[in-house]
Parts: sequence; structure tokens; C-alpha cells
Amino acid sequence: MSQLLTRRSSIFTLLGTSGFVLPALSAFAQTRGGEQEHDFGLLVMAHGGGPTWNREVEAMLAPLRGDYHVEIAFGMAESTSLQEGVRKLEAQGPSRIGVVRLFISGESWYARTEQILGLRPGAPPRPAAEAHGGHNDHAGHSMANWRINTNAAFALTTQGLAEAPEIGAVLAERARALSGDVRQESVLNIAHGPADNAENHRWLAHIDARAAVVRQSAPFRRVHVESLREDSPAKRSASEARIRAFVDEARRDSGRVIVIPFRVAGFGPYARVLEGLPYASDGRALLPSAEVEHWVRRQAQELKAGTFRIPARAPERE
Repeated sequence: MSQLLTRRSSIFTLLGTSGFVLPALSAFAQTRGGEQEHDFGLLVMAHGGGPTWNREVEAMLAPLRGDYHVEIAFGMAESTSLQEGVRKLEAQGPSRIGVVRLFISGESWYARTEQILGLRPGAPPRPAAEAHGGHNDHAGHSMANWRINTNAAFALTTQGLAEAPEIGAVLAERARALSGDVRQESVLNIAHGPADNAENHRWLAHIDARAAVVRQSAPFRRVHVESLREDSPAKRSASEARIRAFVDEARRDSGRVIVIPFRVAGFGPYARVLEGLPYASDGRALLPSAEVEHWVRRQAQELKAGTFRIPARAPERE
């Protein structure tokens, strides 16, 4: 009993004035048998889609639920789903929340997420209409943008899937599964792509670095990366023309094109873009894949061992 009291006293000496448990306490929070840690929770942000899209993400995260408290916030960094995910995690005990941003680019929605969590200024207080279920939609997603209520401290990932070394193996696996004769085949990776030219260039460079694993895996004719620039009509038109030209050129001389969507899940709008052209695809994007789960697990481990930030000041309670 004296040893237990001594251990508890040591824990309380490490509490800050805010009551936030420092990262050094993680060893005390770990229970025997690899059970969940009580003071650390994992909030996974994902764009979200239809039921099939969402199920792909949920299935990928299932193995992590034995090790962490896990909640998902679907949407493009919107306050309603983030508030709900944080609320559920806090109700289970965690006071430290690691936020894994399951987006293609690490740049996507980063500043906005910090604002919503209260880690940087910019998000307004929650409006009364939102407190009663009101929201603004964009393409089926709520675009609510207000600062959430929380007593937790946060750590956020900065790496996107396009920058993740694990993803090269996913692309190589997809290409091998669809390949018949690599000497006659080209591989085309297509991503959503941002509107900003400089950011789009960074997307392409990161994805091309992942596609290098495909080049190393087999002697395909070509392994090419494109972005559709889906939210910029003028730039999208030019991208569609380039994508179709690549497929049309590659199919000549008895060639065959393998199309791999560089998306979290689903084939996106590419069937319409490629309409009338021959190509091979199984419709799968980066999910399902154990490699994506491995990336999320690595991100969680790095966040748990890193520095957590406390919102500068607590918002008014409802």
C-alpha cells in the first residue's frame, strides 16, 4: 500500500497548474496486457463520403481500437464532427488527444483545425444556431467553423498520405494485382489536387516519390502522376485533357494503362473523366490496405510521445 501511495504522490507532483497531465505520465496510464491508455485518445479526421467510403475508414481503424480510445471526425475540418469526437473521447477519460489527419496532403485544413481546437486564433465562438443543430453544407459536408468546447490538450499530425513512405507499397501492390504484362503497361496515378499551383506542384512531387516504389517493383513502360484539380473548373479542364491524352497515347502500340486513384477511398470522378478510353482498374484507392493502418499507428505513437498543446483560453460554456 505504501508503494501505491508513493506512486500516486509522484504522479500528482507532475500535474501542471491547469491540471493537464504531462506526456511523461504516459507510462503510468498504460495498463497491463496492452489495454487502452486512459489519458490518451486518438481522433482521426477524414474527409468522408458515402456509406461505403466511411466503412473503408472504419474497417481500417478497427485494429487500433484495442490499443487506443478512437473516434472519427468525418468532414473537411468542420466543428460539429470535431466537437462530437472530442466530447466522446473526453467522456472515456483521455485528457490528451492525438489528432491524425487522414488527408492526402499534410497541408489540407491544418490551420483551420488548429483554429477550431483553439490552438491558434481565428475561429469564432459557437453560434446559437449551431448549438441547436444548424449547419451549412458544402457538397454534403457541414462547413461549420467555430471553436469547440474542450478541456483537452492536443497534438496534430503534419504528414499527409502523399508524404507517407508506407504508401509506396500500396501503389505497387495495386499495380501488380492489375498487371498482365508490364512490358506493355503504363501506370497512371490520379489525385484530387488543390487549386493553388504551388501547392499542386508539392502534391505531385510527394505522390511521384511514392510512385517511385512502383517503378522499382517492375519495369512498366511509364509510371505517371496527375492531379485533376477538381475544385478549379478551368484548371480541371486542362488536367482532364492531359489525363486523357496520356491514356490515349499509352494504349497505342498494344499498350495498356493501369489507373490507380491516389485517394483515401473510392474511384472518385475518374470513370467519367476516362469515359470511352480503355484502362484497367479495380476501383480501389489507398483503402483497403494494412499499410494505411500502419501509417495511422505510427502517427499515433509519435503523437503520444510528443508535445501536447493546451488551448490558449477556455471558451465560454454553453
